[in-house]
Amino acid sequence: MPSTLTIRNALLLSALFFLICFGLGYPILNRYDPGKVPGTYDASVYCAEVTGTLSIASYRPFVPALAKPFYWIAKGRIATWNPALFGMLMATSLLTAATATVIIAIGLRSQCPYSTSLVAALLFLVNFAVPNWNLAAYVDSGEALFLALITWSLLSARWYLLPLWAIPGTLSKETFAPFAVVFVFTWWIKERPLRARNLVWGLALTFLAGAAVLLSFSSGTNFLRGAPKYAAEMADYSKVGFIAALLGNFTAREFWYTFIWLLPVGLIRLRQMDRRWLWSTATTLLLAILFGAYDNALGNTSRALFNIAGPLLSISAAAYLTDSKSQMP
Repeated sequence: MPSTLTIRNALLLSALFFLICFGLGYPILNRYDPGKVPGTYDASVYCAEVTGTLSIASYRPFVPALAKPFYWIAKGRIATWNPALFGMLMATSLLTAATATVIIAIGLRSQCPYSTSLVAALLFLVNFAVPNWNLAAYVDSGEALFLALITWSLLSARWYLLPLWAIPGTLSKETFAPFAVVFVFTWWIKERPLRARNLVWGLALTFLAGAAVLLSFSSGTNFLRGAPKYAAEMADYSKVGFIAALLGNFTAREFWYTFIWLLPVGLIRLRQMDRRWLWSTATTLLLAILFGAYDNALGNTSRALFNIAGPLLSISAAAYLTDSKSQMP
């Protein structure tokens, strides 16, 4: 059983997944404008970055920066389609397709057959979260990809790659930084034997991700004040109380849309997954839930939960669905 993808197969799969993603995200080009819908109004902010000035200190600049060349190419050439939305769809489709390919690589590393790994990637793509957030001119596709690359790097014992994901992941979405740090250090703690050199790579990830957070929320003389100020402004739980905000993460309809089938099917074979991965996912999910309560984020918390646990649950669900012993007679 192969444990890795060849470069050729990875490129072919990525091309296939890109076309699937572009089809899933097509409604934003000719059906509705996500920037004018209350649930996805941040899309207008990202599109404004695509059309305007963009720098490393812009708000979550990585995905808009990736979209900008496609915007330049499309401007004035695609009839009724919004060129900024087209650029964002091209960028998010590339990132989401790459995530699906990484999920296959993760599945193979987890000793799953190729067919199971492929089903896992497809389960990931058809989840509610992908067309409604990751492909809706949002930036979650960047966070999802780099969190998946963190998992692949750890499973394949390539800790030295962790620093590579720190800056683009954080510039995709600032929550990547604490999620990645907690994920990596939980993994390191659960490994036996503990390796000092792996700790060094984890610390390098922490330093680079932290620096990217401070830089992305700073301007001029406020280099060290931007991120703390942003964190203070995000505190919104006082409106309803922390416990009510905490429960709101799970009572929001977006949570059920995302996990109503993925969670129960994914739990069945979860014990067969790597225990380091299970513990890392669990601690990072807990952090995301606490963040969601702090911000009173309601359904928006589901986006982070999916980015963190989506690959694990998709592979676990695929392992159950493709096992001949679990099929109904």
